[in-house]
Amino acid sequence: MKIIGFVYSESGYEMVLKGDSCLLNGRKPFFVPDWNHEVGVTGCMILRVSRLGKEIAPKFASRYYDAIAPGADFVAIDVLREAKASGRPWTRALAFDYSLAIGEWGDVQRDNVQGTKDNVQSTKDNVQSTKDDVQGTKDNVQGTKDYVLSPEEAISEASKVMTIRQGDLIYIQERQVPRVVQKEEIIRQEKDGKETLYCKIK
Repeated sequence: MKIIGFVYSESGYEMVLKGDSCLLNGRKPFFVPDWNHEVGVTGCMILRVSRLGKEIAPKFASRYYDAIAPGADFVAIDVLREAKASGRPWTRALAFDYSLAIGEWGDVQRDNVQGTKDNVQSTKDNVQSTKDDVQGTKDNVQGTKDYVLSPEEAISEASKVMTIRQGDLIYIQERQVPRVVQKEEIIRQEKDGKETLYCKIK
């Protein structure tokens, strides 16, 4: 399985690859790596590829994915800054273990793909502990629905470079710079009153 990403850059977007060890599933927490102290997050949507294809035209690309999930893409900001300054690859900053949290899969609405592009919402918990319970306050920070590419554009661009196969994932970041996360922060999304993405920062 390949994980192909289209991430925001000042010039528009960059295409990156992640290994399957980058996936963070099932409400598991994200642990800030020991080698990095400045981690950012960007909302993204994740497409599940449903068939084999290469050099796919955008007008046919909707046939090549069958589900969309919300995601949170974690970035080692200081490592990325150094890589950009020195012209080195971005791999270490973007493709480390558990750097892509994935939410619940939803069916593709072919006549209304825009409706599947739900925002990743972030809540910061200022936790106050007592013996009996934990209480917190939450500041909701809503992201943007503007992504660096549409699903069809991303499918087409990925397939120009390599053959895509059933089970591959393609993720598309929101068009915004990563926001620095704090420990004990919760990244979540809800749709129609149902929680579709949950990830706590540790």
